[in-house]
Amino acid sequence: MKAAAHPNQALRLETLRKYDILDTEREPEFDEVVQLASRICNVPISVVNLIDEDRQWFKAEVGIGARETPLATSICSHVILSEDYVEIHDTQLDPRTADNELCTPADGLRFYAGVLLKAPNGLPIGTLCVLDNKPNALDDFQKSTLHTLARQVMRELDLRLALKNQKILRNEMDHRVKNSLQSVASLVRVYKSRARPGVDMTEAFDAIGRRIEATAALHELLHDSPLENAVSLDAFLGHIAQLLEDSAPPGVRVHCEAGAVAIPTSTASAIAVIVSEFVANSIKHAFSDGQPGEIWIKGSGQVEGGLEILCEDNGGAAKRPEPAPGSVSGLGKRIMAASAAQIGAHLENGPTETGYRMSVSLPA
Repeated sequence: MKAAAHPNQALRLETLRKYDILDTEREPEFDEVVQLASRICNVPISVVNLIDEDRQWFKAEVGIGARETPLATSICSHVILSEDYVEIHDTQLDPRTADNELCTPADGLRFYAGVLLKAPNGLPIGTLCVLDNKPNALDDFQKSTLHTLARQVMRELDLRLALKNQKILRNEMDHRVKNSLQSVASLVRVYKSRARPGVDMTEAFDAIGRRIEATAALHELLHDSPLENAVSLDAFLGHIAQLLEDSAPPGVRVHCEAGAVAIPTSTASAIAVIVSEFVANSIKHAFSDGQPGEIWIKGSGQVEGGLEILCEDNGGAAKRPEPAPGSVSGLGKRIMAASAAQIGAHLENGPTETGYRMSVSLPA
């Protein structure tokens, strides 16, 4: 009787294939396991068996002489639908195996004992099993050893998967760092192109420093983030706000309120540039004479799936001076606009009754 498909078959197969183990060469780490299982259980056959979509494939085996067989003759395809351990004392008396063409001959497979190989998500990807050509039964020591060896197989598979994922993550992080450094380098080139003899470039260096700090904050959060290629808005904006307050004059406070919304790294980077420039502009024009003040940064997700960032200060209602054409200040304003355009955001800013306000709206 052919076994039914696992009730969570699609995810089970996806889990199996993540291990990237199917159709690989034989390896001592697994061969030694089946050899030991065969000897301890005193049976001629032992297999590390992985149940694929239309076949069972043997990563290691003794006593079979093949690397795969069809699911129609697979005892293990029944076992993955059962509890962690299955023992069939006589296959000709069990309805799951009585008509199996590998079990019906006089010298066929008459005994089976198998332990599930379970991934961390609880789904079975195969078994470690032992078989005999006569009815049989395992004692408690043999059963315990089979369970221990099955755990050893899964530890080996999980370790390999972890190393594979670590390599992928390292390559991805290297790529992110490269892109971030290119972004900072581009900013340096832009400011350098505007440099003129006798022009104070302190503001330009401050802007570059803010970009570097924001980039470092982004990578720090990415390193610890459970999200893939994304960070949480509240953690990221909070970190940026703290960096900005640390560099602000005494008496200037930077407050932050944001929702726990996942945002892509490219969006986070652009938001950091825009927010940093707003805060720098507030400090320069509203609180440059040592007066105390407050700046608010707010970020929230919208019902329709978009994102809104609001920045305000209480530095007075006077209109901020327009930067001179070609000046460093004017360039900073254009970089804010370019950063908003980069992520498809709409940027508005202007005076309020008590200070200055900027809004950045991102569509879904």
